[in-house]
Amino acid sequence: MTVPVPSAKPGISIAHLSVDHYETPAAGPIFIGTPAPRLSWRFASGTSENWLQKSYEVRIQRSGQEEAYAVDSEQSVLVEWPSTPLSSSGISTPSRPSTWNGWNSGTLGGIISCSADAQDKETSKRPFHVRKSFTLADQPKDARLYATALGLYEVEINGRRVGDHFFAPGWQSYNHHLNYQVYDVSALLKEGENVVGGYVGEGWYAGSIGFGGGRRNIYGERIGLMAQLEVGGEVVVQTDDGWEWVFGVLITSEIYDGERYDARQANDAWSISDGKGEGWTKVDVIDPPKGRLIYPESPPVRITEVVSVKEIITTPSGKTILDFGQNLVGWCRFSRAPRCKEGEEIVLRHAEVLEDGELGVRPLRVAKCTDTVICGADPSHLVEWQPKFTFHGFRYAEVSGWSGITKDDISAVVLHTDLERTGFFECSHEQINKLHQNVVWGWRGNSLSVPTDCPQRDERLGWTGDLQIFTPTACFLFNTAGFLAGWLRDVAAEQILEEDGVPPVVVPNVLQHVPFQSPMAVWDDVTALTPRDLHMAFGDRRILLDQYESMTVWLDKGVKRGRNGLYSPDLIQLGDWLDPKAPPEDPADCRTDSHLVANAYLVHVTKAVSDISKIIGKSTEAERYAADSARLKREFQREYISPSGRMVSDSQTALALAIQFDLFLDESQRQHAAERLAFLVTREKFKVATGFAGTPIILQALCATGNLPMAYRMLQESKAPSWLYAVLMGSTTMWERWDSMLPDGKINPGEMTSFNHYALGSVAAFMHNVIGGLVPLEAGWKKIRIQPQPGGTLTSANTRHISPYGEVSCEWEIRGDKLYVSVVVPPNTTASVILPGIKEELGSGRKEYIVDYKQDERWPPQPFKHPFMMPQEDTFVA
Repeated sequence: MTVPVPSAKPGISIAHLSVDHYETPAAGPIFIGTPAPRLSWRFASGTSENWLQKSYEVRIQRSGQEEAYAVDSEQSVLVEWPSTPLSSSGISTPSRPSTWNGWNSGTLGGIISCSADAQDKETSKRPFHVRKSFTLADQPKDARLYATALGLYEVEINGRRVGDHFFAPGWQSYNHHLNYQVYDVSALLKEGENVVGGYVGEGWYAGSIGFGGGRRNIYGERIGLMAQLEVGGEVVVQTDDGWEWVFGVLITSEIYDGERYDARQANDAWSISDGKGEGWTKVDVIDPPKGRLIYPESPPVRITEVVSVKEIITTPSGKTILDFGQNLVGWCRFSRAPRCKEGEEIVLRHAEVLEDGELGVRPLRVAKCTDTVICGADPSHLVEWQPKFTFHGFRYAEVSGWSGITKDDISAVVLHTDLERTGFFECSHEQINKLHQNVVWGWRGNSLSVPTDCPQRDERLGWTGDLQIFTPTACFLFNTAGFLAGWLRDVAAEQILEEDGVPPVVVPNVLQHVPFQSPMAVWDDVTALTPRDLHMAFGDRRILLDQYESMTVWLDKGVKRGRNGLYSPDLIQLGDWLDPKAPPEDPADCRTDSHLVANAYLVHVTKAVSDISKIIGKSTEAERYAADSARLKREFQREYISPSGRMVSDSQTALALAIQFDLFLDESQRQHAAERLAFLVTREKFKVATGFAGTPIILQALCATGNLPMAYRMLQESKAPSWLYAVLMGSTTMWERWDSMLPDGKINPGEMTSFNHYALGSVAAFMHNVIGGLVPLEAGWKKIRIQPQPGGTLTSANTRHISPYGEVSCEWEIRGDKLYVSVVVPPNTTASVILPGIKEELGSGRKEYIVDYKQDERWPPQPFKHPFMMPQEDTFVA
């Protein structure tokens, strides 16, 4: 397949070609998982003005024949495959092949495991090696390895690691889906004798997962590898009873507790084809996977960065702690050989914070987060040592057993799903920049295979509510299209096939034994709101079609209703979870009626499903859900809104939800609510008074009702609860609680206290949309609104987003009484530019503006002052 060539004039070039949402590596084959892929091309942003694509041409070469398709169309995002479906022999681009990887179920090998009596079902499963020797008559030119596992795996060929994936095949709902990977291994094979070997660990499949001690063997009691090696399209090796297995250097390797590595038990011959080495025995072939094999569109987990030690700390108790200066997710790697004797242990304990100068491990709950290395006779063999099947969330690592350790001896390796970075923000305010960096780091650490809630303690689960409120931010910052589409597939499978229409609150669902599995607004609304957000970000109608049953089953069957069609009043709702006023022992004790929150969302989601139905051509359903939404809105007004516009719950969250979801009867009610919201914000002295439901929208609601100075003032507040409080306390990721660390340096006593928890980072959407002024008006950023709204003490900002069409950006700076604005609109799109005194439609290209600017005279807004209150200093960060 050649690169599509649109009819273009000089100055336009294609910067990126993609096939569906599959990863496009810089070199080597582009592996895909469908015989009829959709094609997209992203343009290089340049100076060409008002350029729209009129036509494009696609050439396909296969079996020595060329097909050409010329199409008169403006479409350049997810264009349907123009030809007959591909065979698995693949197609090629001018630079490399793009291959459909149908793993032929008729030729599959089995899943191989260690002997049945080698593993105790009730304890951690020890990782094991498997291997198989084979002979090739010639040097192969086209060799492909397919692999997956029940558990986690790594593969080597002739002693060299295959691929750069970690934690493959990832975590999924194994009862329904099992991802597999494909690797080009031509360069690893040789003429003559070869050996392929694998290492298998328990991972999420059989390891202990879930808080409260967790459960083992959730998906199965036996772990194993399934692999198939093809050379020139012919199966050369597959997993069967001809393989052999042995234990190795890994004694244990658990997600929560860490890894124990014994260098004395190294079997150097495990990947050598001469068959030497002790203990190798015949494998067991176990039951095939329950789930359907899928080649995922999500990128794999990779090493994305290496961080050096910033400081070595000696604690009051005499312990040695390495400070990497950044809360991250991954593990420690030995850069040099440790100074140790055979049998001595080097122990690494990981945590996010220090408390009283010592490692702060209480927030980890029962997770040990400890790696232990038992040294062998030759410590040089430990250079480049790192764990294999565990990961940690940490900034600090306490080291024992390594005397005289230096900064150069150990580094920290950053691991997460390798999503393309697409969103960037920077402004003149140092602390707001740091806040944005914390948001980015928080999402990086919590996007390891699935979107998790925290990467450090005995949890690390895919909470649906966290992702639902953060999706717009995630989609701006990173290309999450394939990553979240795969996760939503599991949401739908577990909701429809296992939970009678009610989505689990965590996906994959490992909390089936926990009693609160009931219909839960905000969390379960991920079924509709996240596909909607993905469609707007990436322009993919298919995500709406694929998830449509999930969202309609949720509304029609999953929601348990009272007589008026709103939520049944006897249901438990998490509501505005983690309201700052909630006590540490009861994070659901919020000041906003939890059913008000649930029913506001119900009206909103029903309207969203009506809109989605219209987009995908389901007019009857669109009308039905629109009527339902209008009826539920009237019931909501009757239940929760006074004639003047006051809310039953007189809270920021209640008012913000009603404003953002358009729940008022008329404009007079909305205006009265806006005034009340402004009063409540000033009464709280601009500190945050919202939890999960209100936090993503509070600044947007203030902005939408003409109170932009208050939004900036709240963003710049320094005292807890506020976004900048954590920044000023030295945070490098987002916290779970507004005061996860108290002003005196003590850790919040609440059991749920994480220092890496991305949900409250949804505030970054305000930075992108309002400060930066970038908003998609049509799906996929085909039409854009560019409307930066300066405020507070900010004097400049630069915001960029790599959309499916190319880069869109807005840079502004205040100089005296003038506002200087530079915008870039990508080719094949248009933008509505709104600035003081200007509103115009703009085609592609770069344009500069200079407009009059006058700071809002309401800045800085003043807090409410009761006559009996002592005067207080203003606490915003200028």
